Amino acid sequence: MNHLKVHHIGYLVKHIDKALSEFERLGYAAVSQVVFDGIRKIHICFIEKDGYRIELVSPADSSSVVAGLIKKYKNSPYHLCYETPDLDASLAALAGEGFTAIDMPTPAPALQNRRVVFLMNPFLGMIELLENRFPE
Repeated sequence: MNHLKVHHIGYLVKHIDKALSEFERLGYAAVSQVVFDGIRKIHICFIEKDGYRIELVSPADSSSVVAGLIKKYKNSPYHLCYETPDLDASLAALAGEGFTAIDMPTPAPALQNRRVVFLMNPFLGMIELLENRFPE
C-alpha cells in the first residue's frame, strides 16, 4: 500500500463557520468554499497550514452520515484520507488486510466529483480512499 498518499485529515465540527473562524485564528487558510454534499448531507471546507490539509465536516441535519458521530465525538479529527491511483484495487487490497468498507464508492462534490469510499479497521478506526483520477 505504498502508493497511498495522505490527502487530508477529516475534522468533524458542529458549526463549520465558527470552526473555520477559529482555525483561521491559528493561521489556517481556507483553500475552498464551503460546499454542500447532498449525498452525505454534510457541509465541507478545506483549510491548510504548513502543508497540512484539513477537511472540516459538519452535518447539515439530523439525517447526515456524521450526525451520530458529532453526538459521540463532538468536535474532533475522525478520519485520514488517502489518495490512490486505483480506488477499486486499493479497496480490494485493504479488504484483504482487515479493512471493511462502510459505504460504496461515490462521487464527492467537494473533491471535483472524484469517487471516495470509507473503511473501518478495528485497530485504526476510519479511513477514506480518494481516487486521484477525475471523472470523464
